[in-house]
Amino acid sequence: MSQIQQQTLENHLEQLKKCTACPNMIGPVITPTPVISKVYLCGQAPGPREGSFGRPFAWTAGKTLFKWFETIGLNEEQFRAVAYIGAVCRCFPGKTKQGGDRVPSTLEVSTCASWMSREFQLMKPELIVPVGRLAIEQFLPIAPLNEIIGKKFQVEAFGQQCDVIPLPHPSGASTWFKREPGITLLAEALTLLGSHPAWAEIVNSAGS
Repeated sequence: MSQIQQQTLENHLEQLKKCTACPNMIGPVITPTPVISKVYLCGQAPGPREGSFGRPFAWTAGKTLFKWFETIGLNEEQFRAVAYIGAVCRCFPGKTKQGGDRVPSTLEVSTCASWMSREFQLMKPELIVPVGRLAIEQFLPIAPLNEIIGKKFQVEAFGQQCDVIPLPHPSGASTWFKREPGITLLAEALTLLGSHPAWAEIVNSAGS
């Protein structure tokens, strides 16, 4: 990592924090630790609690996600220090009338993708870990989770050749990863992650 790369990323995140492009999104813009990394975690969008903490995956879904990662060598503090955490959308979309989190619109997703594109151009990640269906569908064709979790894919994303290892969303409202075949497929996905060279690299850097 060069000082120029680091400064460029920090400037990028400062610009991102000021974004007001989507009027129906609820701020603040949530940004991660400015880490140049070959591993790019892509979440869906912040939940209602992330704004008060000012960082992605700061509530219950994050606790589950980081428990998964701890089984393959990185606890939460270590992961945040060595991997980049992006998202399909960087602001909370708000609630639906039924009380669930609103799914971002196609326009909101495409607008926010410009920020992800800049991050890919800067970091040139080798491994993308999309978490949840909305994130997965930014990189892979739409398919049931049973057909894509537990597998590795090679894709071109924002002009970069990358491996993609998708994960289910760790939401407490989801039961998919708590019953078969989700239990087995999640375990297979984590095994693939743990054995990937880019993951091994960040585990080693966390321990050095």
